Amino acid sequence: MTAQNSATPSGPIAVRPTGRHLGAHAVAGGVAGGAGGSAGITGGTAGSAAEAAATVGRAGGTRTGTVMALLGVVAFSLTFPATAWGLESFGPWSLVALRSVLAALIAGAFLLAGQVPLPARAHWAGLAVVAGGVVAGFPMLTTLALQTSTTSHAAVVVGLLPLTTASFSALRTGARPSPRFWAAAVAGAAVVLGFTLAQSGGALSTGDAYLFGALVVCAAGYTEGGRLARLMPGWQVIGWALVLCLPLTVAGSVLGLVYEPVHLTAHGVAGLVWAAAGSTFLGLYVWYRGMAEIGAPRASQLQLAQPLLTLVWSVALLGEHLSPAAPAAACAVLVCIAVTQRVK
Repeated sequence: MTAQNSATPSGPIAVRPTGRHLGAHAVAGGVAGGAGGSAGITGGTAGSAAEAAATVGRAGGTRTGTVMALLGVVAFSLTFPATAWGLESFGPWSLVALRSVLAALIAGAFLLAGQVPLPARAHWAGLAVVAGGVVAGFPMLTTLALQTSTTSHAAVVVGLLPLTTASFSALRTGARPSPRFWAAAVAGAAVVLGFTLAQSGGALSTGDAYLFGALVVCAAGYTEGGRLARLMPGWQVIGWALVLCLPLTVAGSVLGLVYEPVHLTAHGVAGLVWAAAGSTFLGLYVWYRGMAEIGAPRASQLQLAQPLLTLVWSVALLGEHLSPAAPAAACAVLVCIAVTQRVK
């Protein structure tokens, strides 16, 4: 039998590490530290990459929004020449009602094909503002104005729309553009207004009352539509606004066709089709999408180019005379646009 020393501890005995053990521990610690450092570097790299991707994403979104808004401006710049053509075949009330009905049929087909559900109840008030401003109010008032004003005169007066829209946006959404933004916007509006007075010999036409009313209702519709375009796709905003007006526009079409003479011409039909499909549906779709990306104040300043584009179409399509002052006004307005696009 082997005797057991009761003084000997029964637990594990601590062994003093030898030099070889110390070396192994040092290597392991170094590897662990290196791995931790690598992980830190990887984490930092990942963070930088994520930040860079977010910056690129924001820049890409800004570029896309600017392109969409510019496409809307091009579409809108053809509205007055198309309306002038449409008035060759239809009366003003018939033209406005028919263009809204055709646009609503196009929008309704897209909504049905996409099986888009009805908007939330909270959105209907905003859609009513869009419908009253850009579907009914602006087309009606500008069409009445074009009975006594040339398209070039009306286009330049409506050049005040960017400043009006920026003002409505600041009131409605709480946006606070910088003083430089407002200075450039007011300068652009001043150029447009000065060009208008020079073109008309210093006197305003009788249709200007309609045009100034159109500025107010359209700016309200643009602002509310831009806000809704952040909550739903832009084409759905204008689509539901058109559908909302459909009962009134159908009734207006019937009454207009009964009481106003119709003389169908190629120009008249082409003007009606473009005003419905191009200006009302397609133009507002890309416009609201652009506003959702870059904001109403900045998008609205791109419209400073719209009157000058309309002047080009007025010469090319309607044979109207273009003043020699137009190139100078174009350069001044483009400078204002560049400033507003570079400041917040």
